[in-house]
Amino acid sequence: MRADTRHGRPRRPTLFPYRPGPRAAHRAAVLALVAAVAGCAAPADPGAPPGGGATGGAQGPAARAAAPQHLPERPRRHTSRALPRRLPGLGPRTLARLPAHTRQALLVTGTGRNTSSARAVLYTRSAQGWRPGATWPARNARDGWTDDHHADDLRTPIGVFTLTDAGGRRPAPGTRLPYDRSNAFTATGRGFNGESLAGSFDYVIAIDYNRRPGTSPLDWRRPLGAARGGGIWLHVDHDGPTHGCIALSEQHMKELLHLLDPARHPVIVMGDAASLER
Repeated sequence: MRADTRHGRPRRPTLFPYRPGPRAAHRAAVLALVAAVAGCAAPADPGAPPGGGATGGAQGPAARAAAPQHLPERPRRHTSRALPRRLPGLGPRTLARLPAHTRQALLVTGTGRNTSSARAVLYTRSAQGWRPGATWPARNARDGWTDDHHADDLRTPIGVFTLTDAGGRRPAPGTRLPYDRSNAFTATGRGFNGESLAGSFDYVIAIDYNRRPGTSPLDWRRPLGAARGGGIWLHVDHDGPTHGCIALSEQHMKELLHLLDPARHPVIVMGDAASLER
């Protein structure tokens, strides 16, 4: 090191002796010293990857001077998955029953033809495809599913049905569906497992099987005749299989009531997995 006493005052000692050389090599040496003092490898080009070249090691001054000023941009990775263009798990026969203008579909898939357990997912359609919501546990009729439902057969009808009307013993939790608040939505007695049915009809959504859409779920007119059954609803789960309805937890019923939008023409697609795949 040497001190410069020009103008009578000592100049700060230089950190390294000056050696003549090409301007590019000199600039590279300065950058290398700054990086060493800072404790990290700072790339010469802000667009270059941290940590040096492709091998991840630090680059020396000569390599930095020779490096290109602009590295090619790395291809971007798309982290979002493409939405399905059709509802998953449905075969051509089931898909043909789906109204073309429907943009909301509650897909209820049974675990077996003769079982009472199922899962429910609300799908919403956009220009990108069908977006699924959360998966909810569900129950259906005690003896499973049927393509030919009749009164008191203890099976849930398979098919695609519109969802147009709601109601319940409790006030509406917030819904765009027409909602009939009535004390007539009162369930009494015991279920198949001996569980109390109280509260099962606190919240109800009518499934438009053998009923007139646009009326209260309490409307008991049956266009197909009384022998074909009716009163097939979505209602609050009572911890046991149903006579023919679909049951969800109280919280999920409230969420569903909040999410369903008549402007999106909601439907329910329900049945055991094997039947829906046809």
